[in-house]
Amino acid sequence: MRKLYLFSFFIISLGLLLSACSQNDDNSMTKVKVAEVTRSIFYAPQYVALEQGFFEEEGLDVELQTIAGGDKVMTSLLSDNSHIGLVGSETSIYVKARGAEDPVINFAQLTQTDGTFLIAREPMDDFTFEDLKDSDFLGQRKGGMPQMVGEYVLKQQGIDPENDLNLIQNIDFANIASSFSSGTGDYVQLFEPTASQFVKDGAGHIVASFGEESGKVPYTVFMAKQSYLDENEETAKKFTKAVYKAQQFVKNNSAEEIAEIVQPYFEDTDLELLESSVDRYKSQLSFAENPILDEEEWNNLKNIMDESGELPEDIPYDDLVNSQIAEEVISE
Repeated sequence: MRKLYLFSFFIISLGLLLSACSQNDDNSMTKVKVAEVTRSIFYAPQYVALEQGFFEEEGLDVELQTIAGGDKVMTSLLSDNSHIGLVGSETSIYVKARGAEDPVINFAQLTQTDGTFLIAREPMDDFTFEDLKDSDFLGQRKGGMPQMVGEYVLKQQGIDPENDLNLIQNIDFANIASSFSSGTGDYVQLFEPTASQFVKDGAGHIVASFGEESGKVPYTVFMAKQSYLDENEETAKKFTKAVYKAQQFVKNNSAEEIAEIVQPYFEDTDLELLESSVDRYKSQLSFAENPILDEEEWNNLKNIMDESGELPEDIPYDDLVNSQIAEEVISE
């Protein structure tokens, strides 16, 4: 009986010890709150980093929330409700131009092209941008990256968005696809996997890629306030290291495998559609292969913003980009 009691005491004590160790391990993890501007397969490397445990390997407990709208992500960052934002670099320029004393700094790039595709209602094997003239074009929110890149590409192709077509911009981002489905517009600008869903359903046909037409640009970037980076430099470096691991994983693995990994973030989307979406983005090099945002991409962004009349101030690369963190991660 005494032996049984001692054995039971040992088991209980061991359980308490293991529990305490587990709690210590949890307490040693650094909490990082990330706000993404939308839930999109375009951000596949981020979800790979989460699902494959790359952040945990770096001692980071990442809490991801989706906050629709670049302005809302910026508000979350500036009010310290989030530590890191995943959003277009143009938002950091807007904040800086408004005189922010604690500017938002771009430190790790995730996507390097536009992620939208031009969808037509009917198949158009011989499509040219001239076909857009006099059409109803269902675009994106004014001042946002999708719309600015869309207008930039149209102008590069000799199309004046204001005079050559009827540009529709009064529909919220979340309702653009359903509006096209219900009959609004002859053409629409959509992200994946919605674009592939339209093709599968016979509701639309992909006729052009804005990512292929516009060149490299810091389309979606991880960013944080300067004060956060100053106070949490090691955390930012670990975060960037996890992102880089995921970028290399996406580069070196099949669209099928990536789609299976990220499917928990897109439960209502067919796996086959996710795979085709990932494959489309991989084939046009939309996923950045490393987290460095270079100066040429920054200047291309400003050219696109300037062309659309949305560049509030010509802010130098060094003012809003910290490339040192990513460079150190890659060199290790």
